[in-house]
Amino acid sequence: MRSHHTNRRQFLGSTAAVAATAAGVPAAARPAAPLIAASPPPNRAPLAPQPFYPLPTGAVRPGGWLRKQLQIQADGMGGRIDETWPDLGPDSGWLGGKGESWERGPYFLDGLVPLAWMLDSAPLKAKAMKFIDWTLDNPAPNGMIGPRSNNDWWPRMVMLKVLTQYHELTQDPRVIPVMTRYFHHQLAEMPGRPLRDWGRSRWQDEVVSVIWLYNRTGDAKLLELAQLLKRQGTDWQGLFGPDYPYRTKTIKAEVGLDKTGAEGTANGLADHAQTLHGVNNAQALKASPVWAVVSGSAEDRKAIHNQLAILDRYHGLPIGIYSADEHLAGRSPSQGVELCAIVEAMYSLELGLAITGDAVLGDRIERIAYNALQATFTDDMWAHQYDQQPNQIRCAHEKGPWTTNGSESNLFGLEPNFGCCTANFHQGWPKLVASLWMASAEGGLAKTIYGPCEVSTAVGGVPVTLREETDYPFRDRVTIRVDPARPTRFPVALRVPGWARTASIRVNGKAIAGATAGQFARVDREWKAGDRIELRFTAEPRRVASPHGSFVEQGPLVFSLPIPEKWQKLRDRGLTADWAVLPEGEWRYALAGDAPIERVERAIGPVPFSRRSPPVVLVTQGYRLTAADWDEQDNAAAPPPATAVVKGEPEKLVLMPYAAPKLRITSFPVAKKT
Repeated sequence: MRSHHTNRRQFLGSTAAVAATAAGVPAAARPAAPLIAASPPPNRAPLAPQPFYPLPTGAVRPGGWLRKQLQIQADGMGGRIDETWPDLGPDSGWLGGKGESWERGPYFLDGLVPLAWMLDSAPLKAKAMKFIDWTLDNPAPNGMIGPRSNNDWWPRMVMLKVLTQYHELTQDPRVIPVMTRYFHHQLAEMPGRPLRDWGRSRWQDEVVSVIWLYNRTGDAKLLELAQLLKRQGTDWQGLFGPDYPYRTKTIKAEVGLDKTGAEGTANGLADHAQTLHGVNNAQALKASPVWAVVSGSAEDRKAIHNQLAILDRYHGLPIGIYSADEHLAGRSPSQGVELCAIVEAMYSLELGLAITGDAVLGDRIERIAYNALQATFTDDMWAHQYDQQPNQIRCAHEKGPWTTNGSESNLFGLEPNFGCCTANFHQGWPKLVASLWMASAEGGLAKTIYGPCEVSTAVGGVPVTLREETDYPFRDRVTIRVDPARPTRFPVALRVPGWARTASIRVNGKAIAGATAGQFARVDREWKAGDRIELRFTAEPRRVASPHGSFVEQGPLVFSLPIPEKWQKLRDRGLTADWAVLPEGEWRYALAGDAPIERVERAIGPVPFSRRSPPVVLVTQGYRLTAADWDEQDNAAAPPPATAVVKGEPEKLVLMPYAAPKLRITSFPVAKKT
């Protein structure tokens, strides 16, 4: 009994399309090429304005190492999972078959659609179109979409987000009428058939699509539906109050999951199991800012920061996200976090950044994306983990320290523990790319997250292309080349990371003032073809103390000590396999607290996050410990002590970016000499 979610961007849609029928449009009449030279529409009254608006899907395309990473995903599970996994095969309920008919088809498309168009891949587009054509051409007479075998509102929430992205890419005239009829049907049905379990926990995800459509049609019924979704949904903002109840690691008995059938109550998981659920919490991070668009409340808009602070305080990990394996799990670095929670948290924060304009959310997105996201995959992205651990000393089929998950939780494979992440991980990298730039409410552009890319959009009706050249986060320099079709004035907001100890901005070689860490710097000028923005953000490597040990970071990257790995195939799984990863070396070390940390840069290889050729390493010193100093617990490293008494001479430790090694120590004791 599992699940998760996502959604995306915005584009110009014709209100006249609502009057069209929902019948299928002949293939020859469908737009074949993406239409991306337009700005996203602002929020329509009475919706509140927001500082930034996500650009239409496809407006931002990956470059440099990011394009390599998306191509790896396309060549691995991200583009070929349907060829080997029956749940997404030709009998899928989302293709009209009798197979899996719940969330996995929509999950798959939620990442496949942006991936296919960002890479301009005809084979991937063709795969996506099979699902999209069936969905758009086969609505029920009452407006319901999707397989007839279930009427759960939840999986439709995901498919609606798929359709918004697809419409931004193609302007397919079928989309808006189908979405409109579905929302009208839901508004009529929900009083007698209210949200339940996953849909009740994830109501805010549908509100995103409701807002998207309202901004294109002005249909007042949509605002009625948004209010109804909020009333029937979980009160996430209220949960994160002074009496927040979930302050320690979840125990099965506390949420009724120790009893047979407890998860099969009338409303799915019991309320406590839902509000403790890691992925639900990740999706809930968007609840308050998304609702702020409807309510106009400043309190709603800023409540995301309170949620993050509470999750950090009681469950935070060094990698920018909280532990949740499957439920909230405390602060030990040996507790896991589910892959679905990682990609859902990224998406929630991307929306939160657009709605609040808070630069600190950009820091958080980069922290999660450039550390936790790729850490849970093999280099070729043909196998993944359900749960990853910052201190991960083995990945084996055995009981772990998990709250409610099973013995396969940290194996690498096709669908370890549960297959939701197999379908849902696809959104992580493509939606990060889509969020690298946004439109600003003042008629310009905002540089929200850093990574190599190219942007094609329009500002004030003038087509503009921007090329961002950088090896960030492995390097500290960024160059942005601005190329408007003709000279035009508009502001560019540039996020200065909160971790930056020094920050510089130059335009055509001239220094620009206002580069303050943790804020957006604003450059408002007439831009001409060939203009160049140069940025540099620097920070020294540093040790950071946490409740369980200390970790090392520099800029957006967390660094870990790789443990020698032995990969052991457990079984073949079609085009992929399931793997255990066993340690072949020592992992117990204490950091030398007074040792310098040296940075060594290397070329970025064909696999950006790989222990074989990491683009940067940090060299420092540490002391080897014994089991008496730091033991195992539940087949994992016990929470590290803050300090460890050591003797003898230190050894050289070479730390890699967190995502590179699959066995690693991230949080260490600090050595205390006798």
